[in-house]
Amino acid sequence: MPTDKVNLVTGATGQLGSHIVEQLRAAGESVRVLVRSGRDQTFLRDQGAVILEGDLRDPAAVGRAVKDATIVYHCAAKVSDWGPWREFEDEAVTSTQNIVAACQLAKVQRLLHVSSISVYGHPKLVEGERITEDIPLGQGFWMWDYYPRAKLLAEQIAREFPSTTVVRPSWLYGPRDRVTIPRVIPALLEGRVPILGSGENYLNIIYAADVARGAILAANNADAVGQAYNLCSVGEVKQIDLLNTLTDALSLPRVTKRRPYGLAIRFAFVLEAWKRLIGSAKPPTITRRAIYLIGRSTAFSTEKAETQLGWKREVGIQEGVQRTLEWYVSLPENRHIAIKPLSSPLPSRERGRG
Repeated sequence: MPTDKVNLVTGATGQLGSHIVEQLRAAGESVRVLVRSGRDQTFLRDQGAVILEGDLRDPAAVGRAVKDATIVYHCAAKVSDWGPWREFEDEAVTSTQNIVAACQLAKVQRLLHVSSISVYGHPKLVEGERITEDIPLGQGFWMWDYYPRAKLLAEQIAREFPSTTVVRPSWLYGPRDRVTIPRVIPALLEGRVPILGSGENYLNIIYAADVARGAILAANNADAVGQAYNLCSVGEVKQIDLLNTLTDALSLPRVTKRRPYGLAIRFAFVLEAWKRLIGSAKPPTITRRAIYLIGRSTAFSTEKAETQLGWKREVGIQEGVQRTLEWYVSLPENRHIAIKPLSSPLPSRERGRG
């Protein structure tokens, strides 16, 4: 075994992976990353990470990256609500197969696999029931909903390695978000965002740095081997309050138009079917998964992570949204967008155990 602890992070140019790198380096730990050629490496270089270029679909590249690693944080996957199955399969399933094989060969101490709460599918819950880690996975997956299917297959493969710990984050937000914020802010600026349903539903969003901290806790907890943990929000902010806060910060009129949640889901299905029929690589303007994330009420428990890992959310919704907006408008392509400070408290509810 190596005398010094070495952490390998995959998906380090993504939001969660970059926060894991940042926190490990802040703690003085050695970090190695495997980055696909052509990806922006500026942040990782600034953090002092050792950068290896290679593709997770290449077993030889993965083997070189994993060699002598102590802990492997496998964060890489295609995070999207659109695309052909082969892309999700390559970036989630094939990459995880290569990671597991390399971990077995290198005899790493721990594989921390980043899954998703989407692997639960759409379970039918009784009133007041929360989704715990013991609920069966893969319930009621939708047609063409490739992201959760790929994440479930990847999690099953990751568990073939004896020293695996799984974390299941929810909808992440925060600096370095290249998936959600780049869609939400332009849509708000163009007046394309409606309130889905009543708007009173609590959202399952959580600040990425909080999830990164939970992943590191899990990877370094001896009792977490073989365990899975929900790292998500039990519901801190309502859909309508988040939309009001974003529009206020952008000096936009508040959103008033509404769409019934069920009708929006069905309309998105029609759009998806049309796009697939014509073989379009461009996603429809709305998808069922996007509507589901915004319009559903959260029903997840984080009690296991709280009690076994000592994990809890530290960045509140107001602070997190302010940091996220400041990061977004700091990007060269967005410096024309002005934001106002969040002067009044963002309505939120006390976070209790799920």
